This record gives sequence, structure tokens and C-alpha cells, in this order.
Amino acid sequence: MSPLRAFVLLWGLMLLTSSLLHAEGGFKYSYIPKKVYENQIFPVTIIDTREVKHEPKYRFDITNDIHPLSEKPLVIRNGNDNFYTFYYKATHLGQITIPRIYINDGGQITILDQYTIPVEKLEGRPDFCGVLAADMKIRGSQVSHYDEKNYLVSLNIEAFEANLENMHLSNVLESGVESVRRHGAKATAEFYAVVPDSRKKLSFSYFNTIKQQYITLSVPVELLDNSVVTQTDLNPKEDSFEKFKKYGFMVLVGFFFLMFIIYRDFFYLVLGTVSLITLLTFYIPKERICVKQGAPLYILPTETSGISTKALKQFESPLLAKRLDYNKVEYKNGLIGWVKDEDLCKN
Repeated sequence: MSPLRAFVLLWGLMLLTSSLLHAEGGFKYSYIPKKVYENQIFPVTIIDTREVKHEPKYRFDITNDIHPLSEKPLVIRNGNDNFYTFYYKATHLGQITIPRIYINDGGQITILDQYTIPVEKLEGRPDFCGVLAADMKIRGSQVSHYDEKNYLVSLNIEAFEANLENMHLSNVLESGVESVRRHGAKATAEFYAVVPDSRKKLSFSYFNTIKQQYITLSVPVELLDNSVVTQTDLNPKEDSFEKFKKYGFMVLVGFFFLMFIIYRDFFYLVLGTVSLITLLTFYIPKERICVKQGAPLYILPTETSGISTKALKQFESPLLAKRLDYNKVEYKNGLIGWVKDEDLCKN
């Protein structure tokens, strides 16, 4: 057999094998978007219609510089069909080519070819925060003093198929994103913005990729009792639940002692004493700590957090909270921040 005929035969066998792998694998693309926008997080779904299933293993073409955000897919089972969804990010305009995928299912290999998707520029608007998402909500908000003329607004954001890492606002003095976490389609993050204390509301919009329209979100900018309103425990000095507990134990103390006076039953006296002791624990002075001169006050207790200010001189503060090696303190004019252990006074 001539070398040319041998080469042609080998090439034909390779094509035939590749065709069989594609046709008999039981895997195929179930959903690929027809177009995406710049910075959009988008899903690509694979369906497995095999009768007998093993846990598939995925390998992505290393020659392609585009890879999913996580190589562990989101799995949804519907009857005998399994759906495996990977998430990609369109980082630039023009087009994005998702890589070829090699699927090993119980020793049988299936190859899904690479696929090119056009990437368009989203027509923005002034209040656009830079986030494209299937859904986005503000789960908690808080307002505290930043300095003498400005407030620090912190938001706990939850979104799906969202590029929260790109969130920003152009109509504030400063803004930033901290602690972006992803689990499948869900993403959460802490966002902060510095706004003038004369501002009454913080509003911004995101682009909903399902509805293909802008959605506006807003929170009030106001201090209540010179403390922090929160659902995320980033800066609070005392939340409403803490006050509720105090008032509740006050009522219990009065009730049990009144029952003791009326019925002369020492059981009520014991309950009243226990309630009184519990109530007094709420009024035990907080531990005080000393902060070095020049110590930075971080907005959030994270390594990537921005700095709100620096201590002009050494000061003492109640220890409002402790998180790993960060300590929550109150600086002058009610400014709340986090300082590291290394920035505390030695004595």
C-alpha cells in the first residue's frame, strides 16, 4: 500500500471515528445564546439523553483562551434527561468562541465542537451600574457616617448570571465591590458607595438579560438613631432586634415579679431573677480597645476592602464586633470602620 493511500485511509478512519463520537455520545447542546453583550455572564447548556448514565467528566480545549467560570456545571435533572449548564463571560466586543468540550461518560468520549457567538455593545444610560443579570436584588442596606459631610452606603447584592465584579456608579463620590462569591448561577457581593449627606436616595439600574430591559433599584439614604440599618451585619452598632430583646426582657421581669407579689409563688421569683440577670447582660460595657495613630480604617473586613480614612491620632473605641483579625470600631463623628489586629496598641 502506497504512503498516500495509507494516509487517506487513516484520515478517513479518523473522520469516521469522530463522526461516531459526535453521533452516538448522547450529549448535545440544548441552549446556546444567539448573541450576548459585552461583560455579560451567559449560560451554555448541554443535554444528556442517555438511557444509562454515568457521572460525566469534562475537559475543555486548552488551545482556546475562553473557559467557563467554573468547570463544575449546574446540574438539573428532568425525567431521564440531565441538563448541564456552564457559565462564560463575554469579556470583549466582536465575538466569543466557547471551547470544544470532551465529555467522558463511563469510558465513552463525546466531542462537542466549539461555537462562536457574536458579542454586541449594550446601549447604556446614565444610571447604569454596569451589571447585566437575569435577576438582581438588594438583600440588605446600611448607612453610616463616612466623614463630616458624606455617608457610606453599603449594599448586600444578590443576582443571577450577573457580572457583579463590574458594578460601579458614576454619580457618587466613590464606589466599589467587595467579596464577590459565585455558586452556580447565583452571585452575591458587598457594594459600597460614598454619597453626600444631603442625598435622600441611592438609585441605579441594571440590565435584565431575560426581559431585555433596564430595571431600576433604589434604597433610602438615611440614618436612624445615628446608627446603622442593616440585614448583613457589616457595620451595625445595635440593630432593632437587639432593642426588641431588651424591651422583651424588661416586660418579662416586670411580669414575673408582679406574679410573685400576687401569688407568692417562688417559681415566679426564680423566673423574674433569671430574666433580670439576662437583661443586665445587655448593659455590660463593651470591651474597649486602643487603635494606633495612622491606622487605616477599612470599609469592610476583607483583604480587598477600600480604606475610608486613617486615624489622625491614637484613640480608644468600644469593640463593636470581631471578624477574624479585623476589629469593628467607632471613630470620631460616628464613623464606623474595621482595623486590623496589627494596628491595635500593644499595651
